[in-house]
Amino acid sequence: MFLVDTSAWIEFGSRQPRAVGKRLRALIDSDIAIFVTGTIVQEVLQGARDESHFQRMRTWFAPHRIATPEHAFNTHAAAASLYARCRWKGFTPRSSNDCLIAQIALDFDLTLLHDDSDFEKMAKVEPRLRLA
Repeated sequence: MFLVDTSAWIEFGSRQPRAVGKRLRALIDSDIAIFVTGTIVQEVLQGARDESHFQRMRTWFAPHRIATPEHAFNTHAAAASLYARCRWKGFTPRSSNDCLIAQIALDFDLTLLHDDSDFEKMAKVEPRLRLA
């Protein structure tokens, strides 16, 4: 089961997708469960070029599950801890949203499909974070 990050969806939608976009296409065509978060949906949709593009991208998410934390406070606190632990190790993540996405992947025991080097650095701080 995979949590698909914003960066992978952006690649998926590009005219000439790179490896992660092609991997997402293969996942969609398989029976493997794909999850997103509300934050991921928002980040992707806010990049729409126009209303038509917005509506087309919106359909990408319809068949997939939304990973919504059962205990939001605990998830957000753990994401803040991940962000802080990264800083303490000399790396400041570019987005606190990425720490939240990583924490949700951990909470739901999902492999994170991404195209964002920050996740690679986070995984060095939090070895339970599985990346694809």
